[in-house]
Amino acid sequence: MTNKVEDTTKKKKLNLKNDIIFKAFFSRKGNEKFLIDFLNSILKIKITDIQIMEEVNLEQLSTKEKGGRLDIQAILNDGMIVNIEMQMKDQKNMEQRNDIYEAKTISRHFARGEDYRKANEVVSIYILNYNLFGFDDYILDTIKVLNKYREYQVNSISKEYYIQLPRFRNANPDMDNKLNQWLALIDDEDRGKIEMAKEKNEVIKEAEVEIRYFTESEKARYLEDMRDLWESDRVSELNYEKEIAQKEGMEKGIKEGRKEGRKKEKIETAKKLLAKKMSMEDIEEITGLTKEEIEKLK
Repeated sequence: MTNKVEDTTKKKKLNLKNDIIFKAFFSRKGNEKFLIDFLNSILKIKITDIQIMEEVNLEQLSTKEKGGRLDIQAILNDGMIVNIEMQMKDQKNMEQRNDIYEAKTISRHFARGEDYRKANEVVSIYILNYNLFGFDDYILDTIKVLNKYREYQVNSISKEYYIQLPRFRNANPDMDNKLNQWLALIDDEDRGKIEMAKEKNEVIKEAEVEIRYFTESEKARYLEDMRDLWESDRVSELNYEKEIAQKEGMEKGIKEGRKEGRKKEKIETAKKLLAKKMSMEDIEEITGLTKEEIEKLK
């Protein structure tokens, strides 16, 4: 009787928290309705038209962007530019980096000689798989106010939304809220929340089917394998550079130590020669010290 050996290898679970899958799914042609429904839930505006700046090609991503910051940029019906980004790890530079990125986005879409009042509004949505802020809220948005008059909101063309998935995970959200429905699907940690979201929102129900089909495809698996290989290469490269830097630092320290030792020897020699009343010129020639250095020894 032959014993059947089970394959216990588990495939890595892919979902929308994976930045590659997130961008590829929401920027895919035919999936615009999912992105519109998601943005409607956050921005609370009626979106009649959406133009995704670049549809993601999985093969291109595997070679061109496998290590870069992956985001989605879209232009809505009124010209508003929306940037959506999934961040898995805290790189300790989020707020500073966001300011620079948003400024570049505004500048890139602003024509030379155009009236400043016609500049496009830029809204950035950051979905974080970590807690950036120490507040209990899982959704935080920004406004610009005057320091002395906090009740006065300055007219700004940039705005940020920060969504902290760990805080959402531990909350008891209202599942009648459309944004909470999408967060349950994106977070993919609580089956009960997802089922409630599907009952209340047909778009969520359809999106889950599409996500499952998409993440189980060979292309998505291949892409994730490429990301894993890139990550291993990156870690190896960083460790190698660190080892080289440490080695160079040690060699530099040894050289500087030797140099400092030779300088001390020259100074001691110069002191002895000064004590013997030798001429300044001869001491300079013998020790290699400058006249100023020898004068200080006097």
